[in-house]
Amino acid sequence: MFTYNPLGRLFDSIDCCPWNAASGRLPQRVVLGARRPLYTEEQRRRRDNSRWTIVQGVLAPLQFAVFLISLGLVLHYLASGHGFAVATASVVLKTLVLYAIMVTGSIWERDVFGRYLFAPAFFWEDVVSILVLALHTTYLIALFSGAVDAERLMWLALAAYASYVINAAQFLIKFRAARLAAPPRTASLGIAGALE
Repeated sequence: MFTYNPLGRLFDSIDCCPWNAASGRLPQRVVLGARRPLYTEEQRRRRDNSRWTIVQGVLAPLQFAVFLISLGLVLHYLASGHGFAVATASVVLKTLVLYAIMVTGSIWERDVFGRYLFAPAFFWEDVVSILVLALHTTYLIALFSGAVDAERLMWLALAAYASYVINAAQFLIKFRAARLAAPPRTASLGIAGALE
């Protein structure tokens, strides 16, 4: 049945309410319960065949382990005033591992999604990753320039680490959602399945 509703179309074109669901309206393009999958079948195939998937699977837990050790050393320094050199070295190491995972992660994203950064599937994760990278880089600049005292350096490291925790949580949530939505065959893919 064809119905012509010019007044309704006019209101729809100028209605900018960002709270459609809360106001009882849904845009026509939204299908209830439908979610866009993280990977298309082609992207899933490219992900499974990329050597960078394994690299990311190794670097991610390594970075987390370095982070935990460094966090302990930074907190120890802030609590006791001792161990600045070891805490500083651990933050520098954490930053180097972060650079490695960011570079290889960008190559992985290019392999899978066709772009180095800001693929739609990982847009917000990449945005926060840039913030994480900026804070870690700011730490290095402050350290090597001598512009900041030791205690402020450690607080800057904690700020960088807080952003890292948020970013890691983003990726874990995304990969868990993708794993739950994945076809059963990917559960047997080992590390590639873990990056789902």
